Amino acid sequence: MAKPFFRLQKFLRRTQFLLFFLTAAYLMTGSLLLLQRARVALPQGPRAPGSLQALPVAAVALGVGLLDSRALQDPRVSSELLLGVDVLQSPLARPRPGPRWLRSRNSELRQLRRRWFHHFMGDPQALPALGPVAPGPAASSRGTYVGCFRDDGQERTLKGTVFFDLRKMTVSHCQDACAERSYVYAGLEAGSECYCGNRLPVQSVGPEECKHECKGEKGSACGGVGRLSVYRVEELQPSSRKRRLVTYRGCFRLPENVTHAFPDSLTQANMTVETCSGFCSKKEFPLAILRGWECYCAYPTSQFNLRDPMDSSLCGQEPEAQKPAEYCEVYQTPVQDTRCTDRRFLPTKSKVFVALSSFPGAGNTWARHLIEHATGFYTGSYYFDGTLYNKGFKGEKDHWRSRRTICVKTHESGRREIEMFDSAILLIRNPYRSLVAEFNRKCAGHLGYAADRNWKSKEWPDFVNSYASWWSSHVLDWLKYGKRLLVVHYEELRRSLVPTLREMVAFLNVSVSEERLLCVENNKEGSFRRHGRRPHDPEPFTPEMKDLINGYIRTVDKALRDHNWAGLPREYVPR
Repeated sequence: MAKPFFRLQKFLRRTQFLLFFLTAAYLMTGSLLLLQRARVALPQGPRAPGSLQALPVAAVALGVGLLDSRALQDPRVSSELLLGVDVLQSPLARPRPGPRWLRSRNSELRQLRRRWFHHFMGDPQALPALGPVAPGPAASSRGTYVGCFRDDGQERTLKGTVFFDLRKMTVSHCQDACAERSYVYAGLEAGSECYCGNRLPVQSVGPEECKHECKGEKGSACGGVGRLSVYRVEELQPSSRKRRLVTYRGCFRLPENVTHAFPDSLTQANMTVETCSGFCSKKEFPLAILRGWECYCAYPTSQFNLRDPMDSSLCGQEPEAQKPAEYCEVYQTPVQDTRCTDRRFLPTKSKVFVALSSFPGAGNTWARHLIEHATGFYTGSYYFDGTLYNKGFKGEKDHWRSRRTICVKTHESGRREIEMFDSAILLIRNPYRSLVAEFNRKCAGHLGYAADRNWKSKEWPDFVNSYASWWSSHVLDWLKYGKRLLVVHYEELRRSLVPTLREMVAFLNVSVSEERLLCVENNKEGSFRRHGRRPHDPEPFTPEMKDLINGYIRTVDKALRDHNWAGLPREYVPR
C-alpha cells in the first residue's frame, strides 16, 4: 500500500513542477511578445510605389501586432507598408515603454487604420498625425509664450524669484509668483522649476528642446534639462495673491559720490514713489531712492548699507539755495536683490562633513537660507521635506550623506548620530520661543499659526512636557559628543546678522565678499515669515510649565560655561 502511495506522491510533485515550468514559460513568452510589439517603428520616407493588393495583408498583420522590427527589414513588406503612411519621427514620437504608452497603443493603431482608409478614399489632407505630440504653450495662461531658451545654471538671466514644485507646477502658478514681485518674464525648467526676471536669456533654441511637461499641467511646455520655456507675464490671475507693495526703508544720508554709488537714475518733473519704484523694478534693482525730482536705483553697498537711518523729518526739509539735499528717502522695490541668489552643489565632495544642528523650531530653516545665499552652495537635510524643496532648497532632495552640500540640517541627538559628523554649527534658541515655533509648525506648517483650539487642548501641555526636556538634552549631547563646534545663538544672529553670518561662513571654510553678505542682509527674511493671525494669548505657558523650562535653562547655561562657551543670552534668564 505504501509503494503505490509513494508513486502517486512522486507523480504529483513532478506535475507541480511541470505546471510551474509551463506557467513561467508562458509568462516569459508573453513578455517577449509585448516587448517585441513595443519596438515596432515605422520609418519616415516618401510614398513608395507598390502593389495595393498586398496592403490589406500588412494592415491586418500590424493591426493584430504580428509585425516586428525584423519583418520591417523585408523590402516587400516595408515598401507595401509605407504606401500611404507618413509618420512624424522625433524624440517625442518614439514609442516609450510603460503603462501610459501601452494604454494609448490601441488608439494609435486605430489612427493608422484610419490613414489607410483615407488613402483609399483619396483624401490625404485629412490624415491625423501619429505618436505623442510635443508639449506646447499653456492654453490657460494669460501671459504670452516667448520661446525656448538655453539656461546657463552658473550665470542665469532669470534669477529673481525661484521656487520648485515636484507635483503641481503650472505655467500660471509660475507667472503669478513672478507677477507678485513685478517681474516681466517667467521661465519654467525641467517641468517643476520656476525662475523670474526682466531680461530674456541670450540664446534661444528650437521649441522641440523644451519637451518637459509641467508636473501639474499636462500638455504645457515647462522647459527641459538646461532649457527654459519663457512666458511674458501680463497680469496676475484672479485667484492669485496681490502684488507686493513698495516698502519704505527710511530716511538716509546720501553718500558723497552719488554717481558712483548709484548705478542708474531718472530725473523728471513731479517724480513719484510709484514712478521711481517702477523704473528701478524694471532695471532689477532692489532699492529706489528719491531726492526731490531725482530717482536713483541701487543695491545696498558698504558706502550705502542702510544701517544708520536718520530722522524722517530731515528728508522733508527744503534744501538750501544752490545746495543739493543731503538726505534721501529709500524704498524697497518688489524685486529681489539677485547678487546672492545663484546657488549650486559643491563641485567636489566635501572632505569635512558638517552638521547644522538645532532643536526643532530654533530657526534651522532660516539659517539654511542665510548660509545658502552667503556661500552660494546648497545645504542638505537629514530629512526630506517637500515643502522646503518647493521653497528653493534644492539640496533637500539630495541624499544627506552625499557630501555635495555645504552642511546638513539635523535635529538628531545621541552619540552615534553626532559622531557621524566631523564638525557642527550648533544653533540654540530661547526654549520658550522654540517650543511655540515648533508647535505652530506641527499644527499649521512652516508658515502658519496654530489655531486657538490647539492651544486650549490637552495637546499643548503634553507637547511642552515632552519637548522641553528634548531642548535641553539636544544641547547637552552635542556639547558632549561633538568633535568641533561653533555655538550660534538665534537671537544674536537676528541682532547682528552680518558679523555672525561672517563667523559661520568662516567656520565652513568659505570666502565670501562683503557685497554678497550685504545682499543676504537685504534678502534676510526670504520666504519664511509666518502668515495669518497670531494666537490671542501671547503667553501660553502656565507657572508649572515655566518652572520646568527654567530648570532646563539653568542646566544648559551651566553646561555651556563648563565647555568654555559664553552662557545663554540674558533674555533666556528665567522670567
